[in-house]
Amino acid sequence: MDTRGPWRGSDVLAAIRQPAKLDPGLYIVATPIGNLEDITLRALRVLRDADCILAEDTRHSRKLLSYFGIATQLYSFHEHNEHAKEAQVLERLAQGASIALISDAGMPAVSDPGAKLIAAAVQARHTVVPIPGPSAVLASLVASGLPTDSFQFVGFLPRRSLQRQKRLQQLAGVEATLILYAPPHSLAAILDDMADVLGPLRQCVVAREMTKLHEEFHRGSLAAVATEMRSRGCKGEVTIVVEGSLGTEAATPSEAQIEAQLRGLIASGVSPSHAAKEAAKQLGVPRSSLYASAVRIKGEG
Repeated sequence: MDTRGPWRGSDVLAAIRQPAKLDPGLYIVATPIGNLEDITLRALRVLRDADCILAEDTRHSRKLLSYFGIATQLYSFHEHNEHAKEAQVLERLAQGASIALISDAGMPAVSDPGAKLIAAAVQARHTVVPIPGPSAVLASLVASGLPTDSFQFVGFLPRRSLQRQKRLQQLAGVEATLILYAPPHSLAAILDDMADVLGPLRQCVVAREMTKLHEEFHRGSLAAVATEMRSRGCKGEVTIVVEGSLGTEAATPSEAQIEAQLRGLIASGVSPSHAAKEAAKQLGVPRSSLYASAVRIKGEG
């Protein structure tokens, strides 16, 4: 958490009207993604006046609440206990409780726990109240300089490269700006896969540690930013914003085209490894997706 700024937490809370009973319902409260000054006065009032708060990580959230002098009862609610606690939360809502839901940062239920609970609350006809605020998705998008009129949030890509490439192939033709979350330790590998599948010249922005002391934006082509991240490394929270398809990228080759290309190369006497590398370069597809086919074709000969 970044606590820079002229305000003390108690000063901000004192500026809010006197405590009052909240109407019953589930309040979905956005919390800062870094700088604590980004929290809204409405969010502070709801967190203070709610009957209880459901938090992804109580240790993390307690620091936020302590900074602003909020003493509301805090309960853990994360991906490992969400299903088990859902019935308890719904029961309290049925009894007329006001419950605030928060995640570690940003808006709950966006690549964070809470979506299933919210759906269950809606189905049970409980009041659901969004308390908007900080969002890494929107912050990175508007700061990227890429088109904002149409965008698609992708969340996290699969961890394994092959599955990641398959997912990227599904996104290759999307014309909207793409927004993704990425773990810093595998950022370079993710950017490499994106360059292979989406095209090395596709423009992107890597937003790191937004709203915090070491906030950075790295801009350029996927290939160039991948090289930069590989050489310097990366730490902290990362969001990737990628230019949408312009419709000028080469169409994804069919399996028949790939098969014919590999057979022609192997027939010329090259190894399966070299054939996969050369075919990948010629067809604009990931090399890893061709190697197994090359080995199979070589074995048939």
